[in-house]
Amino acid sequence: MKRWLFQGMLAVAIALPALSGVAWAGGTDDFGCSNATLKGEYAFGVTDYTLPQVVAGIKIFDGNGNFSQRDYIGDSLRTMNQKDFSPKGQETGTYTVNSDCTGSMVINLNAPVPIGSTGVINIMFVISNGGRHIHEVVSEFTPPGSTTGPQPTQTSADDWKVASERGN
Repeated sequence: MKRWLFQGMLAVAIALPALSGVAWAGGTDDFGCSNATLKGEYAFGVTDYTLPQVVAGIKIFDGNGNFSQRDYIGDSLRTMNQKDFSPKGQETGTYTVNSDCTGSMVINLNAPVPIGSTGVINIMFVISNGGRHIHEVVSEFTPPGSTTGPQPTQTSADDWKVASERGN
């Protein structure tokens, strides 16, 4: 009798995790992400294979679908006479996070030269590591001052949360 009881308990112990895994696999792909998943400061690095060009910077997400960023384009001294990170408020945007941790963002580039020149970067992304890492791909890029519209690009970026979880 004890042996039968032990075998039954062992079978249940093995079956329950397997059944919960099957139920999870057949779920709705709702991982609990939302705009609030992205809140605080994220350091990022961009690789543009089209130009080629690299960029480093920081994004600040508000948790409500808005963000701003400052960046520095590699070798800017030679190409754009940029001596520091872009000024605050020059690059702003909006983002939307889906419950499956995919999303999109739009960066508005308000370039000082030529005056009033704007550009737009549309991005598709996936969030990982509980909101601490964002994997991005540029889906459409319209440079500031463009008269021809969106340009072809092969650009990717990764963002990593830099601030402590306390207070963010």
